[in-house]
Amino acid sequence: LSMDWPLTVDHPWDLSPDQAEALQRRLAARVRSEPLAWTQVRFVAGLDAAYPQGKIRAAVAVLSFPKMDLVDVAVAEVDNPAPYMPGLLSFREAPALLRALARLRVRPNVLLVDGHGWAHPRRLGIASHIGVLLDWPTVGVAKAVLVGRPAGPLADEVGATVPLLHQGEVVAMGVRTRQGVKPVWVSVGHRVDLSSAVALVLRCGRGYRLPEPLRWAHRVAGGQPPPQPPAARRLL
Repeated sequence: LSMDWPLTVDHPWDLSPDQAEALQRRLAARVRSEPLAWTQVRFVAGLDAAYPQGKIRAAVAVLSFPKMDLVDVAVAEVDNPAPYMPGLLSFREAPALLRALARLRVRPNVLLVDGHGWAHPRRLGIASHIGVLLDWPTVGVAKAVLVGRPAGPLADEVGATVPLLHQGEVVAMGVRTRQGVKPVWVSVGHRVDLSSAVALVLRCGRGYRLPEPLRWAHRVAGGQPPPQPPAARRLL
């Protein structure tokens, strides 16, 4: 990473599954849940990745908050990404996402990551992993459940929530962001508590299932060029 994003924890990425799981357990002890300092939130980023032709393309889209105007975009591509293994997504995607983050000109105050944070078998999904490495406020926003079961039904109105329970602990919240579509599963990444994470996802919504920063990151990772606002550029 650039000097603007110093790593507070550094480690190799080419680990065996056993080594990777042991590392996750160690890093999970560093995860902090704390209220978000709303007055300091000016920019929110979405982080997502796609897999074109044997590569991984990581995209970061930074939007103003609360207006949700696109202000910066960065992309990084990595050849021959590590194979996917359940529970070890960060070892496949995080190196490319960190490279994209280093190319931003506008540094976001909070990161919304496509994936889980605390709602993970070892409590260190990709959102928590990136958050701990950077010691930066981070939220996991996942489209499917990895561990746990909802505590009950989820009402259909926008803003409805249901706790996701795993081993007797609330690890995430199912959040209805659009009526008539599946919820997203919001979890603590790092330095954001669960209530703040849910509120942020809802405040970043513009009528779609995904919050706007993640919707932009998803589009850019998939190869769709974004518009070029004055404060933004696409870095390939």
